[in-house]
Amino acid sequence: MSDLLEPGHHRAAGLGDDGLWHALLQVERAWLLARSQSTGSLDAAIANGVPRPAPEAVENAGSPVVELVRILRSMVDDETAQVLHRGLTSQDVLDTALMLLAKDALGRADTYLTLTAAALAELARAHRETVMAGRTLTQYAVPVTFGLKVAQWLIGVLDARDAVRGVELPVQVGGAAGTRSLLGELTDVPDAVVDAFAAELGLQSALPWHTRRTPITRVADVMAEACAAAGVIAGNILFLGRPEVGEVREARSAGKGTSSTMPQKANPVLSVLVRSAALQVLSLVAHLHMCSGLAVDERPDGAWHAEWPAFTRVLTLGVTALSQTADLVGGLEVDADVMSHRAQEAAVELLAERGTGDDPAEYLGSATAFVDRVLERWDRG
Repeated sequence: MSDLLEPGHHRAAGLGDDGLWHALLQVERAWLLARSQSTGSLDAAIANGVPRPAPEAVENAGSPVVELVRILRSMVDDETAQVLHRGLTSQDVLDTALMLLAKDALGRADTYLTLTAAALAELARAHRETVMAGRTLTQYAVPVTFGLKVAQWLIGVLDARDAVRGVELPVQVGGAAGTRSLLGELTDVPDAVVDAFAAELGLQSALPWHTRRTPITRVADVMAEACAAAGVIAGNILFLGRPEVGEVREARSAGKGTSSTMPQKANPVLSVLVRSAALQVLSLVAHLHMCSGLAVDERPDGAWHAEWPAFTRVLTLGVTALSQTADLVGGLEVDADVMSHRAQEAAVELLAERGTGDDPAEYLGSATAFVDRVLERWDRG
């Protein structure tokens, strides 16, 4: 991830390599606890700082887990070294660590979606009867209210939040080829060990999913749904904020949205970045589904590996975009007078369907009733 080419990625701190390394250590520690093994020596090693392996070593191993285990075994006592990682394979550790990152990311997504929803509900309530021109296929259509437009955004955000809250995040414990063969040799109660492992990490117990990649694609899908909802909001704000429209604008602050050459400009940077993230996430999710469809044998040869950067990027882009959307909506400036003026200017076109009248406010259908229904859903929590 590039500081220069990923503006705003600091909002997703902890979901990159540092977060993954910490999650990998958590997984190995939880596995010892699940097998009723002492973690004292491992805890001491973690407290002293476990060095990250050299990139060349990770390349030679093919995954970071092989080097992680080698480093940990060199840092702990002999007894711990003998039981560390036993019963797991590298994919078990990495997949479970990715689920821990997903848990963190989805928790943050829930928070930002809730903040966005609260701000949207306030806007919808305030502009329940604010008349504006409705537009379809870029052209004037019939009158709507800004409250209704915002209420539709709110539905998308609430649907996304429901999806985020419904995701199950399973541990991965399959062993060498998904049979838990060695674990069955190490204990008479392998299922109980897996249950304890999951409980220790705050994840769900599940059958092995080495080549059944739905846990990955489901997380990506719900993040894509959330980013799509955010992208719709950003795209609308970009249009409504154009100088020739001027119905809304991003909150302004010193240094925000400045141009390198045009001093008069205040670029809608948050909307641009959110829209960019939405576009990127949707393409990354398609990539993850492709990888899922190519997961063959008992453990995949390349399709699994191709998931890693795409999946973590979905998490970081999603969290960043949803954080930016909360700020964007929370500071949105609405010019109701301009909305009313433009609707009145276009009254002939906006009322063409009706065939009579000159007041757009008299031809709103069920717009205000729809706003009320959406707000009732929000108020129910």
